[in-house]
Amino acid sequence: MIPAAVALASVLVPVVTASVVSSGPVAPRYADTRVRDCAGSGSGCRPGVVVHHWHKRGSTARGVGWVYASREGVRSGTARWLVKKPGGTWKTGGGWKRAHRVGSHVETAWGRDGHTGPKYPRNTRICVEFRGLSTKACVTLK
Repeated sequence: MIPAAVALASVLVPVVTASVVSSGPVAPRYADTRVRDCAGSGSGCRPGVVVHHWHKRGSTARGVGWVYASREGVRSGTARWLVKKPGGTWKTGGGWKRAHRVGSHVETAWGRDGHTGPKYPRNTRICVEFRGLSTKACVTLK
């Protein structure tokens, strides 16, 4: 019984290996970028934004993986992120979300790592705003 299993395995392994090696086109290469901005006056970011975006080489579309918002010198806050495509108007990217205290600042985030999330054209602006604060922190997806 064991010799039959070994013989079967020796026949199947090369077939499986060959099909894996000769599979279709190579996965696309991505350029991953983090852009950040601090707004306001004084020390620290009042508010601050970090955006992780990605794109396939040569593409004009930019995928947004996650958006991070922070604000120095407060104990609590609520934030959201806004998006403006080139030639378009401001739209809400992520709804109001409570920011949690970490040391001397509060922070919150939307999205997750990986090549997931909404796609926007190159030169789209993304801003973070905190409720009750007129200053926004903005970045451009290059």
